[in-house]
Amino acid sequence: MCVKLNKKTDSYAVSLRFLFVSTHSSTNMKWVQFSNLHIDVPKDLAKPEITISEEPDALYKRLSVLVKGHDKAVLDSYEYFAVLAAEELGISIKVHEPPRKIERFTLLKSVHIFKKHRVQYEMRTLYRCLELEHLTGSTADVYLEYIQRNLPEGVAMEVTKTKLEQLPEHIKKPIWETIPEKKEESKS
Repeated sequence: MCVKLNKKTDSYAVSLRFLFVSTHSSTNMKWVQFSNLHIDVPKDLAKPEITISEEPDALYKRLSVLVKGHDKAVLDSYEYFAVLAAEELGISIKVHEPPRKIERFTLLKSVHIFKKHRVQYEMRTLYRCLELEHLTGSTADVYLEYIQRNLPEGVAMEVTKTKLEQLPEHIKKPIWETIPEKKEESKS
């Protein structure tokens, strides 16, 4: 333990630099102290169980994430974060930068008169498009939740999912091989 005494204010600061481990006798937990942080940690951490569901997981051919913002540095940082997260999950990702959009508003300085005195405002919107390909539904949900929770202020996100579907039964058979039945006309 390291103790520092401040003579001017007669106060002292304590900083712990040691790891204290003691085992509870009644439970299967150990007590850990890291710099004034007390945590009960299980001794034998079991791996989480993998659950198998009856319904098949959705498959996505493409997941397109369009990110909009006004600050280039924030978008660059968020793009780096999203690419790093995709690589950790083993997702193939492509990033491209669509051209920026500039909106200009011209207003009169005075509300009612002096038309030659005007003010011009402009709003620049920058874009980043992240293209993710060949995803399962669970991987896509985990990735989207993670990047949406860490979305910075002033940044908007649009997500477009392209899902793979099976062909319906009536389309699987070729139409030209089926012959419609002829109806007999009854004369009465």
